[in-house]
Amino acid sequence: MDPLLVVAGAATGLLVGLTGVGGGSLMTPLLLLVFGVAPLAAVGTDLWFAAITKTFATRVHQGHGLIDWSVVRRLWMGSLTASALTVAFMKLYPVDQDAIGLITGAIAMAVVLTALGMLLQKPLHALGRRFRTGNSVRFKALQGPLTILAGAILGFLVSLTSVGAGALGAVFLSYLYPLRLTPPRLIATDIAHAIPLALFAGAGHLLIGNVDFGLLGNLLLGSIPAVIVGAMLSARLPHALLRGLLALVLLAIGVKLW
Repeated sequence: MDPLLVVAGAATGLLVGLTGVGGGSLMTPLLLLVFGVAPLAAVGTDLWFAAITKTFATRVHQGHGLIDWSVVRRLWMGSLTASALTVAFMKLYPVDQDAIGLITGAIAMAVVLTALGMLLQKPLHALGRRFRTGNSVRFKALQGPLTILAGAILGFLVSLTSVGAGALGAVFLSYLYPLRLTPPRLIATDIAHAIPLALFAGAGHLLIGNVDFGLLGNLLLGSIPAVIVGAMLSARLPHALLRGLLALVLLAIGVKLW
């Protein structure tokens, strides 16, 4: 057992429980910057870490009947297809040493996008609401295709970097479904999409050989109890403030990775 890895897993798990995000966007940079894990091993291991950790948080967070399965299916049409294509490409054309920098750069970009998305979620939601109420026919016509496209973007980013499944997914949904998805329904729907996507992408990385099970075990040892505690405390703490602070931290990390 590595105490530092256990502490890192616990800290990340606590944030996931408190805010619903941070699994991939925080853990992958930590593995790269603090623990010196190879980028592909960090991505593959973190996909399983995020999926398992969020599964435990979901048991505390999620109420019954909150998931909008129609929206989830649209996202999966894009995300699982894009994930399969991305992992297949990585399998057919293995990343060599010259391309490692590109993977690190992609992770940095995904972390920065996640941070900006979290900071801009409320304005984007307001923009989507104005579009929805001002031109509902056109908005509804675009909703389905744009949801599939959003899923495809998430599938590509998550499979390549392990970042964005939860936070960016929530941003997309808050814009595309400003009236249909209330905050509890948005969170439940986003998680219902994000966990299977992480597992699907993680399975692909497992086949490639990018998952470090010793590393994963240490991280989960800290994250599982911490995420349950965080989820139980979430309703008692200033959720918006916590997400804002986390977004600023992620922005700084993304710039550091770049």
